[in-house]
Amino acid sequence: MNSSASAAPPLTAQPAKLRPETFRRVQRFIYETAGIDIPDGKEVMVTARLWKQARKHAYSSIEEYLSGVEKDGNDLRGGDLLAGLIDCLTTNYTSFFREPVHFDFLRTRILPHLRDRGRATIWTAASSTGEEPYSIAITLLEELGALAQNVSVLATDISTRALRSAEEGIYPEDRFRGFPEEWKRRYLLRGTGARRGLLKLRPEVRRLVEFRRLNLMEGLPPEGPFPLIFLRNIMIYFDRAVQERTIAAMTSKLEPGGYLFIGHSESLNGIRHDLEHVQVAVYRKPGGLKERARS
Repeated sequence: MNSSASAAPPLTAQPAKLRPETFRRVQRFIYETAGIDIPDGKEVMVTARLWKQARKHAYSSIEEYLSGVEKDGNDLRGGDLLAGLIDCLTTNYTSFFREPVHFDFLRTRILPHLRDRGRATIWTAASSTGEEPYSIAITLLEELGALAQNVSVLATDISTRALRSAEEGIYPEDRFRGFPEEWKRRYLLRGTGARRGLLKLRPEVRRLVEFRRLNLMEGLPPEGPFPLIFLRNIMIYFDRAVQERTIAAMTSKLEPGGYLFIGHSESLNGIRHDLEHVQVAVYRKPGGLKERARS
């Protein structure tokens, strides 16, 4: 961040479109850093979003802002400028129990096998602001009761900003629209005073989840193999080569018989992989015991 500036510079006219060399610079940097493929034809969109970020961080031009981001991106911790660039170029939409059929599958076809096996970890590889891993944690508590303490959730993301928000576990009340009232009483704390209108996940939910920064382009977590990996709604930003490398990496981290969940808007069609298709957006690594529906 341009910390030496106390306020944004005088407003100047926003360029109609990035210069071709600057657009290529953005494409190359975001691809090499996060695997995100920005196709040609997106110059106007990228210009508008980067200009907004440049103004926010008190840079006088997009080029100056990009220099700051590139320096920030060389920090393995992935600072706020890099997080902001990634966030502004991706949709970042998430919600609690998004794509509920996955949580039905988790509840009926996977958790029965984890109930008595001892310790296990579920990995969410693009956890964003935490709604996905917390949804898994609530499912664990609902289905396993006291045995939920034997199953943890590793939640990773490239964005330090998203992870800080996720670790707090605090969300506006309208984010829980559709939550059963008994779940609200059981798993949420209601804010008062200055925090009126906010809800916080109770400690028993948050302690099941470990948040950690991880750039999938740089490596994989040392833990594993995992019985289940959530890799949802991130591959839409990757080109075919990065998709194949990512799926191969996820497969290497699945235990035999383990499952990979991808987003319902995504597909592995046309991607070389060694997984078995189970149902829409659900894949299984061969081997191990076949899943058994709970009676």
